[in-house]
Amino acid sequence: MVSVVPNKYYDNQDLKKILVIQTASIGDVILATPVIEILHRFYPEASLDLLVKTGMEELFRNHPFLHNVITWNKNQGKYRNFFRIFGMIRKQKYDAVITVQRFALTGILAAFSGAKIRIGFSKNPFSIFFTTSIPHIFREGMHEVERNLMLTAALTDTSIVNPRLYPTATDHAKTASYKSPVYYTISPASLWFTKQYPLEKWVEFISYIPIQTKIYFLGSPDDQVLCEEIIRRSGHPGCIDLSGKLSFLESASLMKDARMNFTNDSAPLHIASAMNAPVTVIYCSTVPRFGFGPLSEDSMIVEIGELYCRPCGIHGYRSCPEKHFRCATLIDVEQLVSRL
Repeated sequence: MVSVVPNKYYDNQDLKKILVIQTASIGDVILATPVIEILHRFYPEASLDLLVKTGMEELFRNHPFLHNVITWNKNQGKYRNFFRIFGMIRKQKYDAVITVQRFALTGILAAFSGAKIRIGFSKNPFSIFFTTSIPHIFREGMHEVERNLMLTAALTDTSIVNPRLYPTATDHAKTASYKSPVYYTISPASLWFTKQYPLEKWVEFISYIPIQTKIYFLGSPDDQVLCEEIIRRSGHPGCIDLSGKLSFLESASLMKDARMNFTNDSAPLHIASAMNAPVTVIYCSTVPRFGFGPLSEDSMIVEIGELYCRPCGIHGYRSCPEKHFRCATLIDVEQLVSRL
């Protein structure tokens, strides 16, 4: 990790109200939770607030360290809601505002929040108005968690803290009936086609799982068609589709006690990291050296070796740019079987 010397300019004892901003999608939000963890460690009496986009608040229901979770509806009335939130932040008179994002709008929220301490990445267009701006270093071997924690080093130290989620007793009760001595979860979908292990490969993999074993399929309501088709083709009697039926925290609870969780390079791998749940992650078009790999103690990365066109991008594509998708089809299911 890059060393960041604490800024002695800050009188940290005066930090009573702190806002963290991360309004991206689920994976990015989970990878920002170490910022909350370390701030609470150093300022246990401070009021910690978090700004996320609408829908992500479910991740933080009854969170033990957060005072308020503010939501920004970016799908309807994005800019009208932005100005409403901007006014709300100004009225709160935060002592410190930290934006984990590098985009202009969240930069405006931090830069003109009125907080005496305004921290963000130097790539943010409004970083000139931050009291501390940190380089966003995208290099091999550096995890996104490390990059995010560089933002808090001036207020805390350079400790590495893993992501963490806090399912409630209600979440655990909801999933208790699904938990048997041995069960697996499969999260087969991704927003990007080139990050998604092919349907036929999942079907082949399932054929190796004993028929008396439960296999739970996880995902959003949009993933139900894919999950149901994999289940239908596999013919495995232990398959149960839970996509769209569990909340984020309920899924986290179920993944925590699974014998193994199988997923693409997508949000479920970060849920597993936040629960320190066993996980096997399949990388097709993307690569773990981008800094978004699993952090669970029991984790394994499945991928092919060298391929001239891989990686083809950071986030993936709607279709394979080379029209062959070998980065996925050449992955042997035996690698997954070894993790059963």
